[in-house]
Amino acid sequence: MKFSHPGRLATAVTISAVLVATTAACGRDGGSTEGAAAAGQSVTLSLSTLNNPFFVDVRDGAQEAADELGLDLDVVDAQNDSTTQANQIANAVTGGADGVVVNPVDSDAAGAAVQPALGADLPVVGVDRAVDGADITSLVSSDNVAGGRQAAEALAAAIGEEGTVIVLQGVAGTSASRDRGQGFAEGIAEFADIEVVATQTANFDRAQALDVATNLLQSHPDTVGIFAENDEMALGAIQALGARAGDDVMVVGFDGTDDGLAAVESGSLVATVAQQPTELGRQSVEVMSRVLAGETVDSEIPVPVQTVTTENVGDFLQ
Repeated sequence: MKFSHPGRLATAVTISAVLVATTAACGRDGGSTEGAAAAGQSVTLSLSTLNNPFFVDVRDGAQEAADELGLDLDVVDAQNDSTTQANQIANAVTGGADGVVVNPVDSDAAGAAVQPALGADLPVVGVDRAVDGADITSLVSSDNVAGGRQAAEALAAAIGEEGTVIVLQGVAGTSASRDRGQGFAEGIAEFADIEVVATQTANFDRAQALDVATNLLQSHPDTVGIFAENDEMALGAIQALGARAGDDVMVVGFDGTDDGLAAVESGSLVATVAQQPTELGRQSVEVMSRVLAGETVDSEIPVPVQTVTTENVGDFLQ
């Protein structure tokens, strides 16, 4: 388990306190055990993929919370296929699930995918990515727009606020990719001497990012910076750069995975905007337990992000 930076831990505690205060404001008994009325109920966690260490951490945090709260958690892996995810959610409804926590493969497609659950009056909690086109119970997610801006600031500082950069995008249609891209574009626009010369998707995948970055670097040999919308793609870009990574081309990632943090420590990755995937999973299940217990929760639960560089990476390493 990662060491929790004091500031991040305090924020997580604050978020939990806000949730408790929210339920207390609804006239519930503040002395009751959290989620006690939900114990024994079944919740399905539909993840976009488990072929990514970030979502493995989300799963682990969710399972930890479920075990503590006495919930039966069924984890399903959509393998980055929206149709598979829709079928898994439909099966969860017919299989008797009491609630669904969904991490969408595609935020747009997820609106239709969760309709069987909403039609059966089951609570639906989104985690990490928004569910567009559906009125879900709550969304637990990082502030990806703010994180994108932080990534822009870190990359600008690393390249001396001038030069050409390229952007590796995540899965098209996901709110995470859209919001991180928006934040980065807004942030980098503040630096007049920086030009984004290419933007291309690599689907949050390391191998794809290796290929995409290789091609883009050949087309734009003067590139001095790369922003990748997750650490897996950042690591693929670093592979494409070889010894140039962290020397004459600066790379910034997003997520704060173990491999990403190790790359920051080594100097090949200038920075990563660290999410708290374990906390995202934990919070999503805690929110679901409150809903199943008949409590009212906020429609959006933000989990903060933090820029990690060589100066503070030691606080985040195992």
